[in-house]
Amino acid sequence: MSGALDERDRIRAAMARILSGRTERSNGALTVVALALEAGVPRNALTQRHLDLKNEFYAKVKERGQPTDAETRLRKQVVKLKELRQKDKDELEQLRDDVGGLVRVVNQPTLENRQLREQLANPDPVVRVLPIPPTPR
Repeated sequence: MSGALDERDRIRAAMARILSGRTERSNGALTVVALALEAGVPRNALTQRHLDLKNEFYAKVKERGQPTDAETRLRKQVVKLKELRQKDKDELEQLRDDVGGLVRVVNQPTLENRQLREQLANPDPVVRVLPIPPTPR
């Protein structure tokens, strides 16, 4: 039991250091991973054996009113994804506009081609004789 008590004491001490900003072993992030690293215990100690301490840590983080590092990172990612989505939407709109112009460009040669084929299919009944140039002797 002393091992578990010692582990709990180390976790509580690590909690105090992280929340006060005086970390010794971790990057000070407000996450379970940083708490486990700061306490020198495996992460599963917090996720399996000492759930109450993990919940207490997150409750204290929430009391501070500051978002967790994970929440901040995710919010930044959401902003980036929204920007990318808007760029994709703008690009798609431009491509749709381009389709109309390309259709018009393709229609003009198609029409001319059809007219030329009709001329070839229905030759003019009038035969024109061209003068033959004189041959030198």
